[in-house]
Amino acid sequence: MSNSLFSIAFGVGTQNRQGAWLEVFYAQPLLNPSAELVAAVAPILGYTGGNQAITFTTAQAAQLAEAVKGIDAVQGKLLTRLAESHKPLVATVLAEDAQLTSTPEAYLKLHLLSHRLVKPHGVSLAGIFPLLPNVAWTSQGAIDLSELAELQLEARLRGELLEVFSVDKFPKMTDYVVPAGVRIADAARLRLGAYVGEGTTVMHEGFINFNAGTEGPGMIEGRVSAGVFVGKGSDLGGGCSTMGTLSGGGNIVIKVGEGCLIGANAGIGIPLGDRNTVESGLYVTAGTKVALLDENNNLVKVVKARDLAGQTDLLFRRNSETGAVECKTHKSAIELNEALHAHN
Repeated sequence: MSNSLFSIAFGVGTQNRQGAWLEVFYAQPLLNPSAELVAAVAPILGYTGGNQAITFTTAQAAQLAEAVKGIDAVQGKLLTRLAESHKPLVATVLAEDAQLTSTPEAYLKLHLLSHRLVKPHGVSLAGIFPLLPNVAWTSQGAIDLSELAELQLEARLRGELLEVFSVDKFPKMTDYVVPAGVRIADAARLRLGAYVGEGTTVMHEGFINFNAGTEGPGMIEGRVSAGVFVGKGSDLGGGCSTMGTLSGGGNIVIKVGEGCLIGANAGIGIPLGDRNTVESGLYVTAGTKVALLDENNNLVKVVKARDLAGQTDLLFRRNSETGAVECKTHKSAIELNEALHAHN
């Protein structure tokens, strides 16, 4: 067994009555843990290699705490607390960043993102959806949907209300991780697995999906879809502000550069370079035909938006008379054409 691991985390979670995992909370996940720590915990867990989710008892938690206290004080304190748990415990060990095989593994990778240990598309999330059960997220925690009605009745008979906040595969990020240096107006609009960089403000209508996020600082007032990573903005200088939709997904990563503005009800399907602006109401997809204008508003040529991906200092707008999508730049037409030829 190699003592070199991709990640390890000790967690406490929720199982349904059949013993299937519904969710797992990892307070202190580790990326690339030390070989010394791995060597100390492996015999107690019975870990021999590979990617595994290993359940352990409170007695084993106490043993683990003793074994690692001289190696990693933070993990030692965590395991001491886990030894007091009345909920099931699990150690998730990832020897490599491979396709997911269990619910605890899926939750660990979502935690790595929200703890800012990896950036969007920095880990493989292949196979995640079948491993995340659709759960009722309630005032009493995660509940299996097949058990919800009975528990609601039991709560009423006790004179209590079992409130259901959502029914989803993904929980709120802030129920698991609250990153330092952020403002979040409505916590329900950030899923676990969102990466929220320091200095980010997410307004009431802002939304950040899993495997997406912001490097910060910046302001999010619209939707940031999976696969999108918004670059740094600049305060008081047109910081990166999204009020529309940023769409990614699959194996596509859409990056938004520094100092960008995506207007209300606007959206993009291409990466943006620094200091780009997309006017309100305009959706720019990769195949959108864009009329390039020079400084005198004369047409230079028509290209597809993908040819402008990643370029700086662009303004995307729609002509109010013709409906054509136009792009202006501070660069001269000659410089712009040279850039396009180099791109092609």
